[in-house]
Amino acid sequence: MKIGLQVPSFTWPGGPAEIRSRLADIARTADEAGFASLWVMDHFFQIQGVGQPEEPMLEAYTTLGYLAGFTKRVRLGTMVTGVVYRHPGILAKTVTTLDVLSGGRAYLGIGAAWFEREALGLGAPFPPLKERFERLEEALQIVRQMWSGDVAPYQGRHYQLAETLCSPPPLSQPHPPILIGGMGEKKTLKLVAKYADACNLFARAGEDVLRDKLNTLKRYCQELGRPYDSIERTALGTVNLSPGEMTAAQVIEMCRRLADLGFQHVIFNMPNVAQIKPLEIFGKDIIPAVAGF
Repeated sequence: MKIGLQVPSFTWPGGPAEIRSRLADIARTADEAGFASLWVMDHFFQIQGVGQPEEPMLEAYTTLGYLAGFTKRVRLGTMVTGVVYRHPGILAKTVTTLDVLSGGRAYLGIGAAWFEREALGLGAPFPPLKERFERLEEALQIVRQMWSGDVAPYQGRHYQLAETLCSPPPLSQPHPPILIGGMGEKKTLKLVAKYADACNLFARAGEDVLRDKLNTLKRYCQELGRPYDSIERTALGTVNLSPGEMTAAQVIEMCRRLADLGFQHVIFNMPNVAQIKPLEIFGKDIIPAVAGF
């Protein structure tokens, strides 16, 4: 099992002037500790459940480019990009640039988008859910075409591209892994089976729900004739390694249960990540312990 790190909040002591240095420390420590991946949210306002909308939020791809300069091994991605925020052709170029400049370490995390307040607040389109899923499928088709090297027109209902030229191509082979975030059985998991290299489910949903979701994904793969094991199964969770909260042993047991369900990559966010110590505990005690799961 691999362990990833998500950084969803930048509300740290010292305020905005300290964000850059703390973020660099987090990235360097995570890279050296053996984290497999490093993720930021693709949001422009802070989301409910993490903080207040007015709290600091950095633009995702600028942040990932910054993090690429402080890391050598860890893969970098958004958890996840809302399809309505960027034209798919531009998004493919953005992720390709990240992949090239990081030495082949980019993920493309993508989903249908859900945070209406930030879209309306900043003037981004936010069509009904049905259209957002239509746009998501077209975006997946466009990105895959651009990364295939096929320079040709693309004609969809929502997007039309005259030529899907992408030069330089990504360094990741055959392309940066495409991760689709979300747990919807009717649309999201079907898109995972058809287009993605990885899925992401919420660990907090519970073992019975997660088992059902993975079984649904497996069924879609069988219907398409695609090997289920060609899809990386990732889960997103929260841990608080601090006195009176969680211990390393509890995190290891959580990972064991997720591995038993079939997950291969668990991505954690940590409310006290800026203290750095939790990352060091992961590197010393947790990442080596779960590597064989």
